[in-house]
Amino acid sequence: MQIRFGYEMRYTLPQPTPMILMLNVHYSRAPDMVRPDYLTTSPSIRVRGYRDSFGNWCSRIVAPQGRFRLAGFGLVNDSGLPEPAVPQAQQHAVDDLPEETLLFLLGSRYCETDRLGEAAWDLFANTAPGWARVEAVCDFVHGNVSFGYEHADRTKTAWQVFNDGGGVCRDYAHLAITLCRCLNIPARYCTGYLGDMGTPPPWGVMDFAAWFEVYLGGNWHTFDARNNIPRIGRVLIARGRDASDVAIATTFGPNTLESFKVWTDELLTDPVH
Repeated sequence: MQIRFGYEMRYTLPQPTPMILMLNVHYSRAPDMVRPDYLTTSPSIRVRGYRDSFGNWCSRIVAPQGRFRLAGFGLVNDSGLPEPAVPQAQQHAVDDLPEETLLFLLGSRYCETDRLGEAAWDLFANTAPGWARVEAVCDFVHGNVSFGYEHADRTKTAWQVFNDGGGVCRDYAHLAITLCRCLNIPARYCTGYLGDMGTPPPWGVMDFAAWFEVYLGGNWHTFDARNNIPRIGRVLIARGRDASDVAIATTFGPNTLESFKVWTDELLTDPVH
């Protein structure tokens, strides 16, 4: 199958304003790209690109004063299959973990392992290490956090989600990541596109999505505490320790975001004909 995706963001800025953008699809999907998701701006300005410390593709711009539009769209081939379950994936002893995974055992801005360590072991010490333990974490988070945009708060941490029981997809991911790290399972935050392919209506308003990956059995595996079922058609944009590493737009000055649109769905007709 082919998945089309894109975004449009409109700003009003009182002065020229530097911005860092993380909007391009992750390099790991490069072989699947049919139509690259080039960043376009209106008015047209210079765009500079670089890789961050996690390998994500970032863009640097100076947005002009006044009204300003960012947009991009692309087309990607996809298997059309849900993420695979690998129940035999084993948990590694900490001493056996590759060095590049150790960062994802540590606390970070939104994932306070120091505050949730005792709760994590109280809740999951009796679960089988490995895949089953991560599933138990996802079941707990999914069952104890209520989804709603009224709970959205860009400063909310995993500890706060654990205690107030409300959040959006990034909060589900932060709490699950923190619990996994407390249980000595490397876990990293992911952001990207996730459409409604394979799910029954009604469908919610489209937005960028958050999920997470854990390191088990020598590989990274996808989990999603918000939806808590394998899904079709994830298109990864970026990975990091938590949401602070993969912000879609970081703006160094006053601004007003006037509108924000995201779309992703299966392309049902031939894009050429």
